[in-house]
Amino acid sequence: MSNPSHSRLGFARVLLALVLALAPALASAEVRAWLDRDRIELGETVTLNIEVDTGGRPDYGPLAGDFRIEQRSSRQSFELRNGQSVSRTLHAVALQPLRGGVLTVPALAVGGERTAPLTLTVAPASVARPPARGPAFIEAEVDDPSPYVQQAVGLRLRLYYSVQLLSGQLDQPAVDGLGLQRAGSDLQYTREVGGRRFQVVERRYLLIPERSGRIELPAATFRGRGVGGWLDDLFGDGQRALSADGPAIALEVRPVPPAAPRPWLPLHGLQLRWLQAPDAARAGDAFTVELELVADGATAAQLEMPMLAADAGAQVFPEPAQHDETIEDGRPRVRMVRRYSVLPARDGPLRIEAPAMGWWDVGANRAREATLPALEVDVAPAAGAVGAGGTRGTVGTGAARGIGTQAADDSGPWVRLPGVQGPVHRWALATVVFALLWLLTLAWGLQWRQRGQAAAGAALDDGIAGAKAVPRARGHGAALRKSLDTGDLGEVSVALCALASPPAADLDALSMRLVPGPQREAIDQLQRARWGQDGDGAAQARATVRAAFARGADWIDADEGGDALLPPHYPR
Repeated sequence: MSNPSHSRLGFARVLLALVLALAPALASAEVRAWLDRDRIELGETVTLNIEVDTGGRPDYGPLAGDFRIEQRSSRQSFELRNGQSVSRTLHAVALQPLRGGVLTVPALAVGGERTAPLTLTVAPASVARPPARGPAFIEAEVDDPSPYVQQAVGLRLRLYYSVQLLSGQLDQPAVDGLGLQRAGSDLQYTREVGGRRFQVVERRYLLIPERSGRIELPAATFRGRGVGGWLDDLFGDGQRALSADGPAIALEVRPVPPAAPRPWLPLHGLQLRWLQAPDAARAGDAFTVELELVADGATAAQLEMPMLAADAGAQVFPEPAQHDETIEDGRPRVRMVRRYSVLPARDGPLRIEAPAMGWWDVGANRAREATLPALEVDVAPAAGAVGAGGTRGTVGTGAARGIGTQAADDSGPWVRLPGVQGPVHRWALATVVFALLWLLTLAWGLQWRQRGQAAAGAALDDGIAGAKAVPRARGHGAALRKSLDTGDLGEVSVALCALASPPAADLDALSMRLVPGPQREAIDQLQRARWGQDGDGAAQARATVRAAFARGADWIDADEGGDALLPPHYPR
């Protein structure tokens, strides 16, 4: 006769095997939908993309209320997933809104799945839209024709064509004194101009003026071939050459205002926000703080996340910043997130502050400052330690109870030892054992050291005399080399400050503890490059710091003192 428990166990194993076998298939049955733009003008089309891992086709019926479907297409691809070939299908459909306002693209059924609803803003048709000019023409517009030096300016090129293209090339020439780079992927849609329907290719660029004054951007050009009219079909090969030239754009670049904060940061908006903050902390245990920076009108390369400051002897270790760049309203927008590990040194109140970031409001033509409220964290004593108020840190539920309630519970964290009155906590016993092992290791090390000293003889005095040349923070040399190779200038600054013992508060404090000479000069050059006062001197600053600190830091002896420095010239 079979054992019922064994039967249930066998059934559970079979059920688990079935779940594991079906998991890839269930995970692969995913559907995802998105729009190529979330804001368009009335008369334009927007592309709805639907990606599925199954063979079902979307049901476009619910779209009929607010949209007209103009074009449909699909593309199939294959990829390896868990060692198996999986088919993926991308469906694309061009939608023309029938009315303006905020419209909802409803959820669509695809096989046994449904897409998520999407939101689309349809603005009125632009009044300044030019009339149609032949089968192909180019529009060009910038979001700010009179920017400041180093202000990121969005440029949008639109190529209109009313014939079927066979090939073509759209180019935007560059010019000295104006940085030019592509931003994002090309957009394709249709637009009605002068009663005619045109296909549109929209390409976006970022312009960074490098000097003040008038800068003229040459006209964009298009050269291609398309299918011609019916006369060409009858008497030729059906093809015709297409060409179009866009308008030249002039920028009146304004210089940096005298009252602007340093470092110079021209923006449309800047926001700082705490994303993650601890509810509780314990001395000796690191916790994580997360900071978000959102800048309207800048790229990630123009920004540097701030370094946090903590009191009460706590240490802050920043992680590399993560960023996400987009184009909104024709100009760049970046969201940066950085995590910081904070290690409290002792119990009690802990204050964490982010320095204020000064920036220039290009819309209001005035200086502004982005600030954050300080974080107040109550740090509990370390496990088993006695805090400032005479209370012991909570280790668990047993540690908070009285000894008398634990005396009879040998299964808990308390044990009885022969010859000891009352129960003893297991952690206390472990601490005693660890202390004994540490004392034995220390005694062995001292004995080994005495033998080495006897063998070294007179060389010991020379070794002590040369010990002052050894950097006090030898272990941080690797961190400095790594930050010089892969980190930004802010991380190089943090690694330099960590060379000191205790770590320096900033580079100015570090410079005061170094012997006057190349190392101080390297720090000054790093400061100028970091805060934008040395142009493109970041690479040279890295090389100078690497050479100056190749053999460690040259510290001033405590009895010598340092020469007086002028107040720091750089923002903190």
